[in-house]
Amino acid sequence: MGLERIGVNLGRLPFGKESFVYHSHQFEEEFIYIISGKGVAEIDGEEYEVGAGDFMGFPTPSVAHHLRNPNQEDLVYLVGGQRRQMEIADFPHLKKRMFRNGQEIQIANWDDLKPFG
Repeated sequence: MGLERIGVNLGRLPFGKESFVYHSHQFEEEFIYIISGKGVAEIDGEEYEVGAGDFMGFPTPSVAHHLRNPNQEDLVYLVGGQRRQMEIADFPHLKKRMFRNGQEIQIANWDDLKPFG
């Protein structure tokens, strides 16, 4: 269709699994739409029960977020957003920052980050 910076994926979380490590984006907007099942969304340090029809949007710079499924039924959802050439993402529970430039990805510990200048 010619779209170069946006994508949508269908996700399925079985019991006890999580969507991705708790993270935030600096430049790439993201959304999650629950199709079926129930789960827990951790958003900016708070937990919310989510289910079919719930929509979550994360404009940039975003707050940290992810999904987990503590229920027996699979949690099925759409996740979509931008895919830019460069991105910076934080992983608060891990205290790490990711830098992506094209296919090159680097990870740094928060304690190792220093201001420039």
